[in-house]
Amino acid sequence: MVDTTRKTKIIATLGPASDTAVKIEALIKAGANAVRLNLSHGDLEGHKRVFKAVREVSGRLNAPVAVIVDLQGPKIRVGRIAGGKAVITKGETLTITTGDVPGDSTLISTTYKGLPADVRLGDKLLFDDGLMEAVVKRVDGGSVVCEVITGGKLREHKGINLPGRTISAPSLTEKDIEGVRFAAEAGADYIALSFVRKASDVAALKERLAALGSDIPVIAKIEKSEAVENLDEIIRQADCIMIARGDLGVELTPEAVPVLQKRIIAKANAAGKTVITATQMLESMITNPRPTRAEASDVSNAVYDNTDCLMLSGETAVGRYPVESVEMMVRIVRETEEALDDHPRIIARPMEGPRAFAHAVTYAAFAACKEVSPKALVVFTQTGSTAGLLAQLRPSTAIIAFTAAPSAWRRLALVWGVTPYMTEFGASTDEMICRGEAALLDNGAAELGDTVVIISGTKVGMRGATNMMKIDWIGSEECKLYRGK
Repeated sequence: MVDTTRKTKIIATLGPASDTAVKIEALIKAGANAVRLNLSHGDLEGHKRVFKAVREVSGRLNAPVAVIVDLQGPKIRVGRIAGGKAVITKGETLTITTGDVPGDSTLISTTYKGLPADVRLGDKLLFDDGLMEAVVKRVDGGSVVCEVITGGKLREHKGINLPGRTISAPSLTEKDIEGVRFAAEAGADYIALSFVRKASDVAALKERLAALGSDIPVIAKIEKSEAVENLDEIIRQADCIMIARGDLGVELTPEAVPVLQKRIIAKANAAGKTVITATQMLESMITNPRPTRAEASDVSNAVYDNTDCLMLSGETAVGRYPVESVEMMVRIVRETEEALDDHPRIIARPMEGPRAFAHAVTYAAFAACKEVSPKALVVFTQTGSTAGLLAQLRPSTAIIAFTAAPSAWRRLALVWGVTPYMTEFGASTDEMICRGEAALLDNGAAELGDTVVIISGTKVGMRGATNMMKIDWIGSEECKLYRGK
């Protein structure tokens, strides 16, 4: 029996705790709809191995699993530290050098060569998501001399933030360009751009992908104050939005994040863009088998906010309980969704041009659900866009999407409320519908006599040709030959 009850999708970040075929299979069976490869860690050869393992497990389980390649972006990080960590002390001088030296409690290196040119006297530097703080006292050639304001145990490769300061690094580093090539050649389903500052950053990535012959949807990560200032333009340019609350809470302030999260989700919803809420969702489950009550409330509130997806980071990448974290998130999501009112939470947006046909048809199908209470909304789609339009209306009825394109099958795994299936469409609309009916019966998604609302195009297999809505029932005589095939 296929599960079409959970609407909000779950992304699991893969890492040392979860990057084997056995663990990947366990995460998928627990409820992960997509996996994230974080290119900030590891090397490309390792990521290629994990990518291959995900595809193998997905194929064996016949489960659509979207793979997200997450680029590092111009992240400023601490370099090597002797022994892996050093204690920096409040009131002491800390020198940050662009040279490649093993760090200690008074001298550390940074991976970002442009740091001395970008900082100014009095600038605040935050380390490890704001746990430690220093202020710039002077710049001395290739070094930045600081006074430690808040000390602590600093580990190598941790992040350095310059809140409120624009850095001169390009949006795509040399390492990112290699990552883009990997994503395009491997056939990743989504690519995430870190530290987006303006819409042109997203456009530049799309141009580079196009030059490689790829149309991978781009996820713009909102984690810089500049991105918040340019939010509307970024949402228009990007395919999806991720609220990366870790760096966002450092760049701004922790108290600003909850309100900003609601604002970003609302804007992405209004624009019809998939939105992902990420970072520290169930953080305590990195070391504990159960989350805090506050974390459970955080996950639930994101669902109430109308997020499309929730993402687990360290919980599944390096935590002790990766599978349990997914299972817990599934339970919280289910409980929350059952409590939501049965009404559309998004107003249909007027559209112009070719997509206006699909928009009108999907809205008519949504309205029909109120009258006939169907078992499912069945969408036949080449690219997945029609299923996405329907998902924006947030119907309580299950959305079943049939596609003949493997790329659409996997990408739809990330779309709210959609359960995707692979099927051959056949030569005619009638044959296509009968094949879909047979698949519904075979997978336990419907029974004989159930009513369904069908959306498709009268020109089978043509992209952008959605123009038909039909109310039908499972078990029609003309489809009898296709059952059990």
